[in-house]
Amino acid sequence: MLDFRLESELEALRERAAAVAAEGVAEFGAFTDSWINGYSKDFSRRLAAEGWIGMTWPTEHGGGGCSNIERIVMAEEMISAGAPIAASWFADRQMGPSFIKYGTPDQQAEYLPGMLSGETTWCIGMSEPDAGSDLAGLKTSAVRDGDTFVVNGQKIWTSFAADADFIYLICRTSTEGPPHRGVSELVVPMDSPGIEVRPIKDMTTNQHFCEVFFTDVRVPVENLVGVEGAAFKQTMTQLEHERGGIDRLVSNRLLFDEAVAAADTSDPVIRQEIARLETGYRLGRILVYREGLKQAPAGFSAATKCFCTEHQQRVADFAAGVLGLDGLLSDQTRRFINYAPAYTIMGGTSNVMRNILGERVLGLPREPR
Repeated sequence: MLDFRLESELEALRERAAAVAAEGVAEFGAFTDSWINGYSKDFSRRLAAEGWIGMTWPTEHGGGGCSNIERIVMAEEMISAGAPIAASWFADRQMGPSFIKYGTPDQQAEYLPGMLSGETTWCIGMSEPDAGSDLAGLKTSAVRDGDTFVVNGQKIWTSFAADADFIYLICRTSTEGPPHRGVSELVVPMDSPGIEVRPIKDMTTNQHFCEVFFTDVRVPVENLVGVEGAAFKQTMTQLEHERGGIDRLVSNRLLFDEAVAAADTSDPVIRQEIARLETGYRLGRILVYREGLKQAPAGFSAATKCFCTEHQQRVADFAAGVLGLDGLLSDQTRRFINYAPAYTIMGGTSNVMRNILGERVLGLPREPR
């Protein structure tokens, strides 16, 4: 028989993470989709004190040298409880690993300590008005001028741009060749002259998304990460981290728990739906663990994201049915339910994820045009 119970060390970590998450919620409140809405520098410093930022980074770079499963266990407790982890989430999940893999020693020495201490917040400049899921279609340009790049263009859906200290910018340094060539990654301080940030308030009143405009922003050449014009694969590696994580499964776990508590479990149909969703959580967790253990084929994070985010929408549908109009009286519940359509859009739409799975993982032929 398969035993899906956590080992004793992981169970101890889970219990500790649950306790710290509860303390964070008691002090700062519980947040819907807390990895993207729960912004607290103070709580990020608490995570740093526990050694929970950069858990999986190599020890030679100041990280914890822990397994991916340990990070997943910790993060699941944080997000399920609604603890405010957003101020350090992107740096921990994407930016730090990118610097470790592609950055220069000087860049690692300059940027990693602030991430690990929870002192610096990062955002990523990826999507554009005409290039959301189609990253290769980006147009924001960085033109070499002596020892600087001059950046012009616009980014959209940039979470925490209004609060971030740095933006990890995906831009175009060349227009020669096919679209995926000529893409580069730059570190841009958010206080650089020529940057304008406009927060976007969505229908749920969340304001983490922003538009960012660049007008003749000068960035030192030494802020280039990796190889100029050859960063498309670097960015794809980032998306593997972004799409296959536990955040894509348990963002609205609080809503599920609320709905289950209010549900009439004497109704066999309701019990069956609860069982279906609980099964979905277990399947999704296995997919995320598989990503963390590197047992999944390259590109399979698209399938993981697709399953997990569609599961979150099923949770929202169930909660809306159980809680009804009473649920809409709660600001938090209303936000959870109204935000659900975004799960299968941000980070790449489900249709794009299925295309990636079909073409890059299964090797299916493209439809003739």
